Amino acid sequence: MELEEKKYLTLLFILPVLVVVFLLYQYWQSRKQRQFSEVGLLDKLSPEKSVLKSVLKLIVLLLGISALILALANPRIGTKIETVKREGIDIVFAVDVSKSMLAEDVAPNRLEKSKQVVSQIINTLGADRVGIVAYAGSAFPVLPITTDYGSAKMFLQQMNTDMLSSQGTAISEAILLSGTYFDDANTNKLLVLISDGEDHEQNISGALEQAKQNNLKILTIGVGTEKGGRIPIKIGGTTQGFLRDLNNDEVITKLDTQILKEIAKESNGSYVSGNNSKQVTEHFKSLVDTIEKTQFESQEVAEYDSKFQWFLTVAFFLLILDMFFLDRKTSWISKLNLFNEKKG
Repeated sequence: MELEEKKYLTLLFILPVLVVVFLLYQYWQSRKQRQFSEVGLLDKLSPEKSVLKSVLKLIVLLLGISALILALANPRIGTKIETVKREGIDIVFAVDVSKSMLAEDVAPNRLEKSKQVVSQIINTLGADRVGIVAYAGSAFPVLPITTDYGSAKMFLQQMNTDMLSSQGTAISEAILLSGTYFDDANTNKLLVLISDGEDHEQNISGALEQAKQNNLKILTIGVGTEKGGRIPIKIGGTTQGFLRDLNNDEVITKLDTQILKEIAKESNGSYVSGNNSKQVTEHFKSLVDTIEKTQFESQEVAEYDSKFQWFLTVAFFLLILDMFFLDRKTSWISKLNLFNEKKG
């Protein structure tokens, strides 16, 4: 069972407020009555008045309001649990978060463009599982394999160039770390590696050999331009200058496609430019269509039924009952003399 609109539960604070108001009113009423008459005389003047009935009216009112608030929260009950079979592949996105990805030779910058590309690829997925890895001078796991695309997009948007202090482009570490995401040897796998290819380590043959043994196909996506661009230094969203080298010259970072194309070729994958998002998604879909899907099984609640009408019915019944609840004593209850009251 779950509540679809939990925000309405905050209205329950009304209940203690009503109790306090009721107690204050009873105190004020009793005090005023004692100012004008003695207690014994008041009992004779209004013998049918019942304090118990006033309390019962309050309890019924509180229950009615509670039921109405629960109806607004829309309780839902899962009617059955099914084992759902899905067909898809496991996909890991390895995103370069080195400082060179801040270059603005593609709008808004290389890193943000990479996020847009990954997000649009995720939008095309159906039953596939996804994971995310970040890398610069080293690799860092961001999100393990999951079918929760909403979480994947949330973690993706939080990625930035400050995630890793070591700079460079450790592509081999990204490939090796991504390989650990695939816990099922029988699952067909795809690594989507996004980078500008610059400042990478020269020897990645070991990582590519490991990828071949794991039957890991790699799609490489190059983000940036061969002309390149400067790396802005921003504070509070405002550019304060540009990154400089040891000779105080501005650093110009350029897209290096050679290593990315080599990785794609060695892993039976493919390379595509990431500067055009539509072109990337079309290329991705055509590549995925060539990969045999694996069947996954997962248990999930198949249907939820809203039960707000139950609570709404109870709420209206109690509120209407409260309207007809008089403050006078009920004669047949008085005759029972439950509390051994002395009759006058």
